[in-house]
Amino acid sequence: MLTLATDLDALTRFGRALADPIRCRLLLALREAPAHPSDLADTLGISRTRLSNHLACLRDCGLVVAVPDGRRTRYELADERLGHALDDLRTAVLAVEADKTGVDAETKGCC
Repeated sequence: MLTLATDLDALTRFGRALADPIRCRLLLALREAPAHPSDLADTLGISRTRLSNHLACLRDCGLVVAVPDGRRTRYELADERLGHALDDLRTAVLAVEADKTGVDAETKGCC
């Protein structure tokens, strides 16, 4: 049971990050390996300005960190456990989705 404000805050920040498909793609890309913004923008097919806004959001949420790398900056997940959490969440959602005995979200008006 979540009783501490910090627990609720952590889940809210994680949920905020996952609420946007580009941020999800960013987190999944950084789960694979740290990367420079220019490479991330190319990989995701978005402008560097748009990428910068999403990286700022993920930094504000405490999920990614900027690491100086010579004259450039490299981004990576703030903690390797976040990569495991993303994997666990993804596989759990897919497992529930595959379970036909569960509630059908589309008919219940969810998401």
